[in-house]
Amino acid sequence: MNLSYNWLKKYVDFNVTPEKLDEILTDCGLEVEKMERVQSVKGGLEGIVIGEVLNCEKHSNADTLSVTAVNIGNDIILPIVCGAPNVAAGQKVPVAVVGTTLYDGDNRFKIKKSKIRGEVSEGMICAEDELGLGTEHAGIMVLDNSAVIGSKAKDYFNIEDDFRFEIGLTPNRADATSHIGSARDLVAVFNQINGNRKSKLILPDISSFKVDNTDLDIEVIIEDNQACPRYSGLTLSNIEVKESPEWLKNILQTIDIRPINNIVDITNFVMYETGQPLHAFDADAVIGNEVIVKKLAKGSKFVTLDEVERELSGDDLMICNAESGMCIAGVFGGISSGITKKTKRMFLESAYFESTGIRKTSKSHGLKTDASFRYERGADPNITIFALKRAAMLIKELAGADISSKIKDVYPNKINPWQVSILYSNVKRLIGKEIPSETIKSILTDLDIVIIEENEEGLLLEIPTFKVDVTREADIIEEILRVYGYNNIEFSESVHSALSYTKKPDNEKLQNLISDYLSNNGFAETMNNSLTKASYYENNADFDASQSVRMLNPLSSDLNILRQSLVYGGLESVLYNINRKNPDLKLYEFGKSYHFVNAEAEKVEKRYYEEKHLALLKTGRKASESWDNLAKQVDFYDLKLTVLHILKKLQFNPLTLSVDNEIRKYFLEGLRYSFNNKSLVEFGKLNPKVLKAVGIKQSVFYADFNWQNILKIVKQNDIKYQEVYKFPVVRRDLALVLDKSVKFESIEKLAYKAEKRILKSVNLFDIYEGPELSEEKKSYSVSFFLQDSEKTLNDKQIDKMMNRFIQVFEQDLDAIIRR
Repeated sequence: MNLSYNWLKKYVDFNVTPEKLDEILTDCGLEVEKMERVQSVKGGLEGIVIGEVLNCEKHSNADTLSVTAVNIGNDIILPIVCGAPNVAAGQKVPVAVVGTTLYDGDNRFKIKKSKIRGEVSEGMICAEDELGLGTEHAGIMVLDNSAVIGSKAKDYFNIEDDFRFEIGLTPNRADATSHIGSARDLVAVFNQINGNRKSKLILPDISSFKVDNTDLDIEVIIEDNQACPRYSGLTLSNIEVKESPEWLKNILQTIDIRPINNIVDITNFVMYETGQPLHAFDADAVIGNEVIVKKLAKGSKFVTLDEVERELSGDDLMICNAESGMCIAGVFGGISSGITKKTKRMFLESAYFESTGIRKTSKSHGLKTDASFRYERGADPNITIFALKRAAMLIKELAGADISSKIKDVYPNKINPWQVSILYSNVKRLIGKEIPSETIKSILTDLDIVIIEENEEGLLLEIPTFKVDVTREADIIEEILRVYGYNNIEFSESVHSALSYTKKPDNEKLQNLISDYLSNNGFAETMNNSLTKASYYENNADFDASQSVRMLNPLSSDLNILRQSLVYGGLESVLYNINRKNPDLKLYEFGKSYHFVNAEAEKVEKRYYEEKHLALLKTGRKASESWDNLAKQVDFYDLKLTVLHILKKLQFNPLTLSVDNEIRKYFLEGLRYSFNNKSLVEFGKLNPKVLKAVGIKQSVFYADFNWQNILKIVKQNDIKYQEVYKFPVVRRDLALVLDKSVKFESIEKLAYKAEKRILKSVNLFDIYEGPELSEEKKSYSVSFFLQDSEKTLNDKQIDKMMNRFIQVFEQDLDAIIRR
């Protein structure tokens, strides 16, 4: 939600800077996510001054140009070459001096001193489109003779500077969805800061509201009082639908709302002013002169303002005439009943709709509007008349309308303020500081919370209906604290500690260990949404779509289930970066997968299962392109090396792991490491079909660690200290001719089986396949590292060990030793 600095000042008088107001808003619970300067004209006409054309002569070398002398004040006369056909001596004109920046949409250009066909030009006489004041470009702007030479154009045209605050409004702050609501908080905060009660909330004056005639009577009928507890409306006639005045367009543009016409702009203005959504209907579309609030049958068709035909669910509340629907209540208008340039009569709605129904309708149709944003959080049922009168008076003023009916207000079951009591002792207990009772009462009164009764122990309060989320004592204490100021609560300097037992293995410690390792090796951590699209898991050989945990009220079709795997969210992150010219990626994510496993289970928690995983993704080049570094692409073995390093960090011995290629179908090729039949990690190259479905054209390598299984096993791996051996390591190499089906893993395991004590490591350092060998054969060059902790190995012992290796390889692998 956006707030305007200047607009807020209409409801509370303050003189703090925008930067200070940013801080105050955030401190009182209206977190400012972004603040930016906004000008009603781009650039604010900086560098534009009022000048007078002293003389004007035709350019000697160009028929369409004129050479002028322009007085811009302070005895400064500028020579300016102008191409406008209407330039003439004696005119008052806007002049862009040298150094001024002019804007044309997103483009900009700077005025420079130049020579045009041999004549010096030190500025530019501007047309209205060049200043952003209109679209006319037939000639320069000629100003009124009263314009003062040398004065700033921004003062002449009343260009406003403002600041827009983008508020990250939390769902519980329905009372702050407007400028008046936010100003109410500021009144309380300023009174607290200044130590007095001088700040007051200034509300628009609607006392002069009056009905002009009763020529246009439209009846209001509510058929569903639960979905619509209150509906107010009135009619207006003799309307002139036209462009809004500059002040209204400017104030809406400041909060990033596009002006449409005076009627629609007024409804938007009042909504952002009061927090009450309004809707304007063309009265000629109200067939039968009846507005009926009801639900239409399931499957009914309705075309909304965006020209999309929507199928109603049967639970969607509609605003109808005597024959058909006109509007989806509280969400979106219909295409046939809106205000157009031809509208002369209108019906203005100001209603209160139940929040749950609006939220469900908004989600089911994928429609997020400013109105639904407010109704979903809970509007104020007792502000409808105030907002209706405010809007009607503005329409009279700006559209020349007559109010042509009394206010229709159907409110069968009035919603009254509710009562909540608080104890001062609980205020102290929850806040951690004793706040004087007078300060508490002052804050509550400034927030329009009425004190009904008071005693030494606490207060009995009446909560206004616009604070829909304030229903408990804890809510009241939160209101007190955010106005009093979180920063005003002192913290004790004493430190209290206690011994605690940490369950082993420490999940957080292990996760941080691996996160640090990956981050230190160039990986970036990602956090993807657990919600994803169901289509990823439909007709998918790797996943059972029936095990997807589905959302009852999904935000959209792209966020309608909980993920069964981290792979698709990771690929979306890869695609996002590739689309922004960042194709070389190393990413990791710790996250959970979610599964619906047993619909028959009595306990809800038994129906679902969640499992923690670690996902790695590598794609693109291994390193940045450089003159001394070939741009090699990431491959399977790069990922394998990272996987092995992680397993070693977790104290897994690769020799104790089972290796197979029983992996998911989304891999084109890869491996799986297991321990005692529990899968630890699957990794490999992702199938191009999977990548194509997401929109990725380059190869991606993916690893999926089952963190749940790792935590169960890793506690069995104790770390033991071993001193550094003082006797030397001996290396011996063998060249083995083998069948192509033999893997290095088999050689490694046989070697350790033959000698466990002094064999320290086995390494494959060369592979050969060529004309000297048959097509079924390959040659592995393998190094063996031997070391005894108690003595130096002699040649006799080493040869004996190598002969044992040769014998094992010849017997078990049919190896031929190359001499």
